[in-house]
Amino acid sequence: MKVLVAGASGFVGARLSPALEAAGHSVRAMTRRPAGYRGVGEAVAGDVGDPASLRTALAGCEVAFYLVHSLGDADFEQRDADGAAAFGRAAADEGVARIVYLGGLGSGEDDLSAHLRSRHEVEELLGEAGVPVTTLRAGIIVGHGGISWEMTRQLVEHLPAMICPRWVRTRTQPIAVADVVRYLVGVLDVPATAGRAFDIGGPEVLEYLTMMRRVAAIEGRKMLVLPVPLLTPSLSSRWLSLVTDVDVATGRSLIDSMSNEVVVRDDSIRELVPFSPMDYDDAVLVALGERARAARAAVGG
Repeated sequence: MKVLVAGASGFVGARLSPALEAAGHSVRAMTRRPAGYRGVGEAVAGDVGDPASLRTALAGCEVAFYLVHSLGDADFEQRDADGAAAFGRAAADEGVARIVYLGGLGSGEDDLSAHLRSRHEVEELLGEAGVPVTTLRAGIIVGHGGISWEMTRQLVEHLPAMICPRWVRTRTQPIAVADVVRYLVGVLDVPATAGRAFDIGGPEVLEYLTMMRRVAAIEGRKMLVLPVPLLTPSLSSRWLSLVTDVDVATGRSLIDSMSNEVVVRDDSIRELVPFSPMDYDDAVLVALGERARAARAAVGG
């Protein structure tokens, strides 16, 4: 198929495009700066904030992957809503057969954070113009460069002792970025996935605290955690910005989401795209290996 990847330069998109090409698809990489794009696929200019640019980017494509979000912006909910609606309309105008979207875990019946509510709203807006949408909903994605993973790693590496709010006891179901990509590519071969939403996750349900302790154990570090139940989201986000490279706005959105349990409630995707996702420790080892290789490449070694 001829496929467009919106967000081709991002954490997941940069891995998805090579996988799509390896699977035999023709990849068009949508980016705001095509002249500077160095990834896989034909670079094409496009910006979800500029609806006029989207029809040209989508022209002739059978499937479009939507991997765009504005988490670090103060008005990210409105920006993401406007971008998704514009993308869905342009896809319908250009006769795109399907949109594949990577969203967030969490049930609409829960009291979701603004971040997770926005992810669910984007699902709906992408399909409003009539193009079937396949949504894969994930929690924390483990891989070098992923915001949630980098926050976890940096907390472990920068703080041998830390005070933590009650969200460290929230359960989540982390998944390796390589497995996310396998699901994204895999749904293209299964017509039954069109127009449906699926939960995706690794084989383990873990508390955030357990995740940090296992990273510390893998790295041979000792970590002392002192729970502070009354530490507010605002203070937590400022604390994160001091000890990690996550900015305050992004940190606040992530922390707000960490009050929601995000686990797989429907694993039907496992029958449609069958494989065994890697466990958390293996995903961590791969992510740390990716980081080490990137560091060596940066110094030319």
